Amino acid sequence: MSKVNPFSVAQHQLDEAARRLSLDPAAHEFLRWPQREYHFTLPVVLDDGATRIFRAFRVQYNTSRGPAKGGLRWHPDESIDRVRALAAWMTWKTAVLDLPLGGGKGGIACSPKSMSIAEKQRLARAYVRAVGAELGLHRDIPAPDVNTTPQIMAWTMDEFETRLGRHEPGVITGKPVSIGGSAGRDNATSYGGLCIIREVDKLIGISLDRARFAIQGFGNVGGGLAKLLYESSGHVVAISAEDGAIHNDKGINIPKALDYYESKAGHLAGFDGGDAISNEQLLACACDVLVPAAVEHVLTERNAGSVQAKIIVELANGPSTPQADKIFQDRGVLVVPDILANAGGVTVSYFESVQNAHNYAWSPEEIRAQLDRRMTAAFRSVHQVATEKPVDHRLAAYLLAVDRVAHACRLRGWV
Repeated sequence: MSKVNPFSVAQHQLDEAARRLSLDPAAHEFLRWPQREYHFTLPVVLDDGATRIFRAFRVQYNTSRGPAKGGLRWHPDESIDRVRALAAWMTWKTAVLDLPLGGGKGGIACSPKSMSIAEKQRLARAYVRAVGAELGLHRDIPAPDVNTTPQIMAWTMDEFETRLGRHEPGVITGKPVSIGGSAGRDNATSYGGLCIIREVDKLIGISLDRARFAIQGFGNVGGGLAKLLYESSGHVVAISAEDGAIHNDKGINIPKALDYYESKAGHLAGFDGGDAISNEQLLACACDVLVPAAVEHVLTERNAGSVQAKIIVELANGPSTPQADKIFQDRGVLVVPDILANAGGVTVSYFESVQNAHNYAWSPEEIRAQLDRRMTAAFRSVHQVATEKPVDHRLAAYLLAVDRVAHACRLRGWV
């Protein structure tokens, strides 16, 4: 089976929305491609004195509604097409949430788990030296993503401010709270997902205290949602990490699983809270709500037919291929798409920049209340479009987002 190109998937999703919107051909073509993208080679001296060359990228997909906003990923298999796709999805995500932001993304092809702390700091600073001229509070605002942490964001901000010669903390979000980070940023995507699940419950009555949840991915996002569900009396029956999955139809003790996961450096193999299964088996296990919360393209035409869940909440970026989407539509599976379901992170990142701009910090309660309000409003807007058209919720989210971005482009006279 050929490998799925994530940017081709992103373009396909846009194309369907553009067709339904009868988008002007020039506007459609303009939105199919990034406005700007940058490729870098970063020489970094390692601890042993050798110099390694790293490939890095930054894509500013569309800035018609505001400065580019998007995470910085460190991954061995990072590629320009993946970064393009993620920047496109970020563009639609900020538009769905009606944030005054555009979409961007960055990436470095590296193996952070094999790097020392000092090497990571040198790499973070090298990236800013390469891309720094393109960043800014009113230009492009990076944030953490796969394998990047608040500490890496702190180094990134410090290098940018050193080059600038003054403080500008809002240019980087996801920082430690003690140097301008926002309360609630660490679990914002998870809490946003919980808000979405609550709205789905209101819509079709899944009953949080009785529904069975399977969560694929137990990192910051998936593990965070599992903890929130457990605290809300949710019944999490399956969880997974890179080395395999755990299933327990009676419910998994999530605090115990999180302690084990952290003690084993991100592994679940050997956890005694359930039966060991594969990641593929988790996707097909008996559950009411499936939450892909790891990487893209785990749900394909090969396994979509075996998914037993009636609701899929996409906390990962791009977890479903278009072919899988078609199968889910035919089977009546409700898919809450990534550009809506996982928008909690970028929303609180936006809050962080606003707080930095005013040199003020909101309380955790204020952050959660504002995040809840925005996620709820976005879900209801998407559901209204899905009901009125009628279309599935992914297409509804795209219709809403693409129309908003295209309108901004037209107002500016770009197309």
